[in-house]
Amino acid sequence: MKHKRGNLITVATCNLNQWALDFDGNVKRILKSCQEARAMGATYRLGPELEICGYGCEDHFLESDTFLHCWESLEELFDKGATDNDLLCDFGMPILYAGARYNCRVICLNKKILLIRPKTAMADNGNYRESRYFTAYQRPCEPSHEQFQLPDFFAKKFGQKFAPFGLGFLQCADGTTIGCESCEELWTPKASHIDMALQGVEIIGNGSGSHHELRKLDARLGLMINATHKCGGLYLYANQRGCDGGRLYYDGCSMIVCNGKVLAQAKQFDVEEVQTIAATVDLDDVRSYRASIPSFGIQAAKARQSSVCQPIMCDAELGIFKTNRSTYPSPTEEIKLKIHSPEEECCLGPACWLWDFLRRSGAAGFFLPLSGGADSSSVAMIVGAMTIMVTKAAKKDPEGHVASECRKVCHKEQTDPLWVPSSATEFANYIFHTAYMGTENSSKATESRAKRLSDAIGSYHYSIKIDMAVSAMVKIFSITTGKVPNFSLRGGTISEDLALQNIQARIRMVTAYLFAQLLPWVRGRSGFLLVLGSANVDEGLRGYMTKYDCSSADLNPIGAISKGDLKRMLLWGATEYKYEVLKDIVMAPPTAELRPLSNNENGNEEHSQNDVEDMGMTYEELGYFGRLRKIARCGPVSMFRKLCASWHHLTPTDVALKVKRFFYFYSINRHKMCTITPAYHAEAYSPDDNRFDLRQFLYNTKWSRQFRSIDEIVADMEFEDTDTSKRES
Repeated sequence: MKHKRGNLITVATCNLNQWALDFDGNVKRILKSCQEARAMGATYRLGPELEICGYGCEDHFLESDTFLHCWESLEELFDKGATDNDLLCDFGMPILYAGARYNCRVICLNKKILLIRPKTAMADNGNYRESRYFTAYQRPCEPSHEQFQLPDFFAKKFGQKFAPFGLGFLQCADGTTIGCESCEELWTPKASHIDMALQGVEIIGNGSGSHHELRKLDARLGLMINATHKCGGLYLYANQRGCDGGRLYYDGCSMIVCNGKVLAQAKQFDVEEVQTIAATVDLDDVRSYRASIPSFGIQAAKARQSSVCQPIMCDAELGIFKTNRSTYPSPTEEIKLKIHSPEEECCLGPACWLWDFLRRSGAAGFFLPLSGGADSSSVAMIVGAMTIMVTKAAKKDPEGHVASECRKVCHKEQTDPLWVPSSATEFANYIFHTAYMGTENSSKATESRAKRLSDAIGSYHYSIKIDMAVSAMVKIFSITTGKVPNFSLRGGTISEDLALQNIQARIRMVTAYLFAQLLPWVRGRSGFLLVLGSANVDEGLRGYMTKYDCSSADLNPIGAISKGDLKRMLLWGATEYKYEVLKDIVMAPPTAELRPLSNNENGNEEHSQNDVEDMGMTYEELGYFGRLRKIARCGPVSMFRKLCASWHHLTPTDVALKVKRFFYFYSINRHKMCTITPAYHAEAYSPDDNRFDLRQFLYNTKWSRQFRSIDEIVADMEFEDTDTSKRES
C-alpha cells in the first residue's frame, strides 16, 4: 500500500551542452538528463530552450527539415523511455502551427503530449534575432486551448492525434499545478510567471537559452529570486551550457528557487555535457507563503476574473509516496549562491568555449602566435585553464565522456582506450602549439616572457625569426617600383612607416597558418591546428590592429574582453594556476614592437614603442567610449555631454578633442570589423560587426554635423564660464 505525506515533490532541471542541428547527440544528452532526474527521485524534469534542435540554429529554423527532425527526436525520446514511469518532461522545440513558426515548450508524460505552450515574447536585442525565425504567440480573445494536429507518423505510433496548444498550465490529479515560460518572458515588464502565480500555479519552469556576458549572471539570478520572493512558488530554470556552434557560450547555472530561496544551482562553467540538479519541496510551504501576503490574495482574486491561462486536467500524481520499505526524503535546505568573479569569468568561459570548438571541429589542437604581451598571453592562459579543466575531469572518470573526447583529440582512442593525460602540461604539449615570431625590431624581454609562459603551460613552442620573409617582401616592392621605403625613425614618411609595420604583422599571420597546417605532420601526427587570434575589444573598437595580421585567425577567445579585464585576469591566473611570469607580463608596457629600436636602446630592454601613445588614448578611455557608444547608445554629441558631466579633470575643449579623435579613428577603421575573427562574446560593448554591433562600415569620417554641434556646445560652455567669472569679479 502507498501513503502520501503532505505535499512533498522532487523536481529536477539541467544544464545541457547542446549543439545546433546535432539531433542524435542532443537526444542522447536529453535522455541522460531524464535518466539522472529519475535516479534522483524527481517526477518533473525541465530542459533548456529549443534543446531538441539546439538554440543556435538561426536561419536553419526557416527550413522544414529542422521541424521534421525535431519530431523524429521527440519520437526517439518517447521510444527510449524518457517520459516513462510518470516522469513529467518539459522539452524545448520549435513547432510549425497554422502557417507560423513558434518557439515552444512541449510537456509530455508517459509517451503523451499534454500541452504545447508557445513563447509570447521574443528576444531581439544584442545577439538575439528570434523574431526573424519565430512569431510571438498572441492570446486568443476568449481563453481557450487550440488543438494542434500531431504529425501523422507520430500520431499513428503513439495513438494521439491532437494536443492542446496555447497558454495553459497543468492541473494534476493530486492537486499539483505546473506552468512554464521561456527565457525572455522572465525579463519582460509583465512576466508570464506573475499571471500564473496569481492563478494558483505552484511550479513554474523556465527553459532558457541564455548566453554568458561579463557581470550578467547577477541580474539573471536576481530576477528568479525576486520572482518567487514577491509571488511565492517553486521556480525552475534550465539553460544550455557550452558552445552550440557560434560566438556565444551558454553559461548554464540552472537553478531551483522556492519562495525567494535558492535550493539548488548547477555550475556556470564546466566541460561536462550534462549536469542535472534536483530539490525536494513541500508545496504546502508555497501555499502558506502566498496566503500570508494579503495583497497577493487580493490580486489573485481579481486575476481569476480575467484569466488568460486555462488549466488542463491530467491524471498525473507527482507527489512523493511512501511504500513500506522506503522513507520520505527531507525538504531541500537553502544553499549559498556561487557567483564567479569577473576575472574567473574572463578565463573560464572562453576556456570551455575553446574546448567545445576543439573537440567538435575535429582539429588536432591550437596554434597561437605568442608575443609575450598581455593579449596573446591572456589567450595562452585561457588555453592553459582549458587543459587543467579537461585533465581534471578526464582523470576523475577515465571512462567518461570528457576522457573519451580527450583521447580522440590526442589520437589515443585506438592505441590506449583508457589513456588520460597525467597532467595538464602533458595534455597541453599534445594540443597547444605556440611560436614567438620575432624580427630585428623585437626585444629579448618579450621573447623571454613568451618562452617562460610556454614552459609553464606546457605548450610545444618555437622561437621564429621572420626577418628574411619581411626583407623579401620589401625587396619585391623595391625591384618593382624602384623605391625603398623607410621607417620614420630613419627619415621615412608616415605612409612608409605604417607599411613597414604592417608587412611584419601580416607575415606573422601567413606564418601562423603555415605552421598550423604542417606542425602535426612535423610531429608525426595527422590533422590540422586551429589558429588563435588575440586582439582585445578595445583595440577592435579603436581599429588599432593591422587588417589580416595575427588578429586574423580561426577563433579569438578575447575579442570581446577589455584590456583592463584581461590584466586583472592575468594577475588572478598568476596566483590560481601558478603561472608566475604573468605578473611580469602585466607590469610590462604594451607594445607592438614593429618599429626599430631607438639608437639608445638594446635588445635586452623594453621596446620604446608604446600602444597608448600610438593610439592617442588610454585603454581606460576606450572602455568609456565603448560603453557609451554601444550600451548607452550615444552618438558623438550625447557622448560629449555625458563625459563633460563625469570627466571633471578635463576642460570641455579637452573632452571634445578626445571624443572627436575616438569617432574619427573608429569610423576610418570600422571596415576592419567586417573581417574580424569570430570571437567569444563577453562584453556588452563588443564592436563585432557580423552578429552583434550592426552598423555601416563606410562613414563620412568628418562627422561634420556632429562635430560642429560639439564645437557650438563647447563655445557656449566657455562663454558661460567666462561670463560667470566676470560677474564674480
